Amino acid sequence: MADTQIIPPQHDLDAKWDACLDLTVRRFVYSSSAGAFAGLLFFNFLRYLNLWLRLSQIVNVFYHTIQSFWSPVTRWASIAFGAGVGIGSAYAECSRLFDGPPTKLPLPKVSKTVAQGSE
Repeated sequence: MADTQIIPPQHDLDAKWDACLDLTVRRFVYSSSAGAFAGLLFFNFLRYLNLWLRLSQIVNVFYHTIQSFWSPVTRWASIAFGAGVGIGSAYAECSRLFDGPPTKLPLPKVSKTVAQGSE
């Protein structure tokens, strides 16, 4: 008969890697999608704002500043920012999963003279 060894959950690296890979992919996709939606919402909104400014002739000084937000580069930048947020949050969660919760640091001790001087 073959010995079946049960691996304790804190040492099961396959399950941890599977959980981290799943978490990273989900957060990358969700945050990139949110960045794409935000890019379309905000940077296409500026196009309509510019149309309103040109029709009403209120402020023509901001025309070139607003026009620079129309480029696809700004929308790709918002997608990249969302992807970075997703990967960063997944990295933080995975490092906590592999290393365990962070240790509590002791609170700094405040001397009496400093505490009395601030009153």
